[in-house]
Amino acid sequence: MTDYLGVKASLSGRRWVGPAVEAERLAEAMVQATALPPSICATLVRRGVPSDEAARFLEPQLRDLLPDPRSLRDMEKAAARFLKAVRGGERIAIFADYDVDGGSSAALLLWWLRDRGLRATLYIPDRIDEGYGPNEPAMRELAAAHDLILCVDCGTLSHEPIAAAEGADVVVLDHHLGGETLPPALAVVNPNRQDESGELGHLCAAGVVFLMLVEAGRQLREAGEKGPDLLGLLDLVALATVADVAPLIGVNRALVRQGLKVMARRQRPGLVALSDVARMDTAPNAYHLGYLLGPRVNAGGRIGKADLGARLLASADPVEAAAMAERLDQLNTERREIEAQVRAAAMAQAEARGLDAPLVWAAGEGWHPGVVGIVAARLKEATGRPAVVIGLEGGEGKGSGRSVPGIDLGAAVQRVASEGLLLKGGGHKMAAGLTVARDGLEAAMERLSELLARQGAGELGPRDLRLDATLMPGACTPDLVTQLEAAGPFGAGASAPRFALPDLMVTHARRVGESHLKLSIGDGLGPTLDAIMFGAFDGPLGPALEGHGGGRFHLAGRLEINHWGGRQRVQLRLEDAARASD
Repeated sequence: MTDYLGVKASLSGRRWVGPAVEAERLAEAMVQATALPPSICATLVRRGVPSDEAARFLEPQLRDLLPDPRSLRDMEKAAARFLKAVRGGERIAIFADYDVDGGSSAALLLWWLRDRGLRATLYIPDRIDEGYGPNEPAMRELAAAHDLILCVDCGTLSHEPIAAAEGADVVVLDHHLGGETLPPALAVVNPNRQDESGELGHLCAAGVVFLMLVEAGRQLREAGEKGPDLLGLLDLVALATVADVAPLIGVNRALVRQGLKVMARRQRPGLVALSDVARMDTAPNAYHLGYLLGPRVNAGGRIGKADLGARLLASADPVEAAAMAERLDQLNTERREIEAQVRAAAMAQAEARGLDAPLVWAAGEGWHPGVVGIVAARLKEATGRPAVVIGLEGGEGKGSGRSVPGIDLGAAVQRVASEGLLLKGGGHKMAAGLTVARDGLEAAMERLSELLARQGAGELGPRDLRLDATLMPGACTPDLVTQLEAAGPFGAGASAPRFALPDLMVTHARRVGESHLKLSIGDGLGPTLDAIMFGAFDGPLGPALEGHGGGRFHLAGRLEINHWGGRQRVQLRLEDAARASD
C-alpha cells in the first residue's frame, strides 16, 4: 500500500492509505458502465458490488433479500408453538435482555400480540441483582403462572434456568454464540447455534424475532388467516440492528433501510417521544439510532429500571411514552457522568499496562456494571484492539468486552469460560460479557489475550486511516451526499466513505465550546466548504488548524448534510489533517 497523498504521518500521527490499484480500476470501469459519480463507484467497489449489480444495490428490496425463516433450525416449531398459544388464549411471558436488542425484540412481540387483542407478561432481569439472561428463580416463577415463555436475546446457554421452568414450554429466540449442547427448551432458534451454517449469523435477536413472525404469518396464511402488518414493525428491527452493532450487510442493510422509512412516519409513540427528547429535527438515519436513540433506551437497563426501555418501545400511549422518554433522557445524562469517571480510570490503567497487546483491559473497584461495556467500546476505539473492562465487587468481577472486525471475542470468552478460568462468559463476535473470580482475574485475562493473539489481534498494525477517494470542495454537493447515502446505511461492517480533500486553505476557524472546531475550507478557486471536528482540541488537530498561519492542508473526513435554520448545507465531518507541504 502506498501512502495516500504522500501522508506518512498526519497531524495525529496516522498514515493515510488509499484504495488498492485494482479497486481504483474497478471503480473507473463502473463509472464508464453506470455513469455514476466516481466517489459513488469507489464506495460501491469497497463494498464488493460489481457494476451490473450497482443499480439494484442502491435500491435494495427487502423481498429480494429476506431469507426463508425455515432455513433456521427449530423455526417452524417455534412459530407453531407461538401460534398455538395465540389461538388458545394461553398465558405468554416474554423474558428479554435489558439492552436495546432485547427491548426491541420484546416490543416486536408485544405489538404483534396487541394487534391480535392479546397481552403478554414482560420480564426483564435487573442487571445488578440478577445479571444477564434467565435465572432459576425468575424462570420458576414465570413457569408457575404461564404456559409459554419466550426468551429473546438470551437463553442459548441457560441450561439450568430453562430446566427450572417446569410446567411451561420455553422457546429461545437468540443470536448469541451457542455451546456444544442446547438448553432443554422446546425450540432454540439461533443463527449462531453450533449446528447452523452461520450464513445468518449477522442477525441481531430482533432480526431473529422478526423472522419468527414472518414464519408465523406464513403459517397463518396457510390456515386461511391474516396476521398483523410486519413491515410496520421494521422501525424496531432497525433500531436493534444498529444499536447492537450488527453488521449492515445483506438482509440487515435492507431491514435498516426500510425501518428508517417506517420510523420517519413517526407513528410509534415511544420512538416519537424518544426522538423529541433527543432533539432530532431531521429524518432518522443510522447515526441517530446508534448514538441518540439507542443509548437512551439502554440507559434504563444500565443504571435505572431494567424494563423501562422495552416498556417505552412497546407503549401505545403518547403521554405515557413522553414521561418514560424524559426519564430515560435523565438516566442517560447520569450514565454519561458515571461513564466519564470510569473511562478516565480505565484508560489510565490500560495505558500503564500497555496498549500494544492483543487485548486491552482494565478492572476497578466498584465500577458500575452498567457502563463497563461502553467504556470497553471507548478503549477499543482508542486503541484499535479488543478491549475488556471489569467492575470488581467482593470476590467477583463483572465485565464486558468489545471487539474489532475480524476478531471473534465471543468465541474466545466462551473458550476461557469452558476452561474454568471464568465463572461465566459468552457473547458474539463483536461483544461479550463475563464474570470472573477476583483472584483469577490476571490468569483469565492472560489466557484471553493469548487466544485473541492466535486470531491475529496482536498483529494489527498502526491505526492507518483508510480513504476511499479524493474530492474537491466544489464537488461536495447535497446531491452527491444523497447519492452516497443510497449506498448505505453505514455503520458496523459497512463504514461510511471517507474522502481526502487535498491542498486546501483554512479561510475561517472558530472554536466551538471547550474542544470543538468549526472551519471554512477552500482551494482558492471555487466555493468554500464547511467543516466541523468534535473534540479537535483534545488532540493536536485543533491547535494546528486554528493557528493555521495561512498554510495549506490535506483534510480527511466524511460528508454529511447540516440542517440549520431551515437550510441544508454540506459539511465535512473532519477526522484528520496533514500539512500539504509535508
